[in-house]
Amino acid sequence: MSVHETELSGERVQLLPHKALYWPRERLLAVADIHFGKAAAFRAHGVPVPHGTTQENLAALDAALAAVDVAHLIFLGDFLHAQAAHAATDALLAWRARHAGLRVTVVRGNHDRHAGDPAAQLALDIVDEPYHVAPFAFCHHPDFPAGTGHVIAGHIHPVYRLSDGRDALRLPCFAAGVQRTVLPAFGAFTGGHAMRLAGGDRVFVVAGDAVFSVGKITSGT
Repeated sequence: MSVHETELSGERVQLLPHKALYWPRERLLAVADIHFGKAAAFRAHGVPVPHGTTQENLAALDAALAAVDVAHLIFLGDFLHAQAAHAATDALLAWRARHAGLRVTVVRGNHDRHAGDPAAQLALDIVDEPYHVAPFAFCHHPDFPAGTGHVIAGHIHPVYRLSDGRDALRLPCFAAGVQRTVLPAFGAFTGGHAMRLAGGDRVFVVAGDAVFSVGKITSGT
């Protein structure tokens, strides 16, 4: 596994190929947009999508937690996709029991407001955005105004298009600016969107078990 170390607002952080951000000083791991129960919500509306995404997401979480020393896990919104996601509570309870000593905070996102808070038995701290751990403001939406702190957010599910002129790939990416950093979607069934980048944003692409920089954006795109 290859991580990418960078500096945000004077703090050293690591961008993990698990599509997560790790802050070593606080032993804090942040993930965005896991969307538990999204596939179940689609199936509830008659859309034939695969089973097993909840277990896939939990396995990915376990892998990220095993890769670094974590005391505090923060979900940056859209923890649950819809009300149908509450059907995954038993699997989440089993996962939580394996990590009973871990502090877990969920920042509410737009999907969480429709789905409702997770079960109290999960022992999660449920908060509204912005959630401050200076110098950072952990949010779901990335568009908080200046003065909030350096915003670390999700919501957009950013991907970056790499092209050699003949072939192209759309890969999950981190987008780091002066005032905000947007994380890729962590969930296994989330898709991605090419986000509009600002001049000066740095882009870090997730490719397999590595994260690498594709440089700094010279103008808005």
